[in-house]
Parts: sequence; C-alpha cells; structure tokens
Amino acid sequence: MRSVQPHVLIIEDEPSQREVLSYNLQSEGFRTSEAGDGEEALVMVSEETPDVIVLDWMLPSVSGIEICRRLKTRAETRQVPIIMLSARSEETDLVRGLETGADDYVTKPYSVSELMARVRTQLRRSRPASVGQMLTFEDITLDAETHRVHRAEDLLKLGPTEFRLLATFMEKPGRVWSREQLLDRVWGRDIYVDTRTVDVHVGRLRKILTKNGGADPVRTVRGSGYALG
Repeated sequence: MRSVQPHVLIIEDEPSQREVLSYNLQSEGFRTSEAGDGEEALVMVSEETPDVIVLDWMLPSVSGIEICRRLKTRAETRQVPIIMLSARSEETDLVRGLETGADDYVTKPYSVSELMARVRTQLRRSRPASVGQMLTFEDITLDAETHRVHRAEDLLKLGPTEFRLLATFMEKPGRVWSREQLLDRVWGRDIYVDTRTVDVHVGRLRKILTKNGGADPVRTVRGSGYALG
C-alpha cells in the first residue's frame, strides 16, 4: 500500500546543515522541505502544515524563537511539534525555548541519530499512524502496523485510500479537515486528483463503517469539510 510520507520542515539558514538534515530524514523515510530564513518559513507553513518542524534558533529576518511563538499562537499550527536547534547551551536558553512553545530542544553540535529519534518521538504525537501505532475512537480500532480495522468485534475490509483516510481522521478526532487538506494528507501533494474524489472516498468509508449497523462517525461540516465525531 502506498503511504504518504510524514512531512518534516527544516528551517535552518546554513545550507550544509539543511543538506545533512534533509538527507538523513529522507533516508529515514520522511518527506522534507527547507526554508533558509524566517519569512520564507512562515510562508511555507501557511501553504502546507508540516507534521514536524526542525527549527534553528538563529535565523535572519525572523528569529526561531519568534517563529515558534507565532506558530504556537495560531490555532491551525498550535499542535505541530517543534524541535528547536541552538548553539545556546545555557539552562536559561533551554527554559526560554520551551516556554515559547518548543516541544523539544537540541543543542549544537548534535548527534544526527539522536535528532532522528527525537523526530520520530514527536511524530508519535502528530501522526501516530505513520509510526505504526494503534488508534482507537469509540468502538473503532485501527492497527497501523498490520493495517487491520475493527469496529466492535467486526473486521472491516478497507481499501488503501479508505484506510489512510480513516487513519487521518482517527489521529485527530473532532478536527475539521478541508477537502484540500485531505488531498494533501491522504493522496499526497504530488498527486493531482479532483476534490470531489474526497467525497467519493468518504462515502465509501462511511458505507464500510456502518455496514454492520453502527452509527456513522464521520461528520460533514457544511462549507468546510469532514471530521470524525
């Protein structure tokens, strides 16, 4: 089954550091994008919300601390994990970074393997299905490792797209996803499909989830999109 790769945004002004981080993250199976300064980073986040952000403290135009503060005050990006990179090793700097909203703080020079492990740790929060975790919502259980879905005692047969769609909903119950966001998350940004395709697959998912008599857990939000619960 084709899987849409977790997206890591690297915000770092040193090209050599960006290259090393991007290479290693891609080797671990992540999709990466890069920004060399704060203004560019904010534009990129507004265009596509990443799953994890690796953010350097010292940046031109807008500092890493300010980027972190802005993203953590916005409802649409508040839950995106941010790993702050900094040559500042004083405890007061660590505290300031975390108080601004950073989810983790790594001091330069750092071990690349340690940073990769920290990215995976943060992904367990933002996209648990991408690292094989089991998800539950009411009487629905999704095993991301075995690709099995149960509702109560019934094993449900989902196609690959319906499985990814349900995993996206179950990772963030209650969140309203627009059709465009679902296209990016479930199909991938490099795949062109019409937004009406989302409606078709949501319809298929609903039919599978309710085939044995359970209530429909997928909610249509008029003018916005879909949500679970």
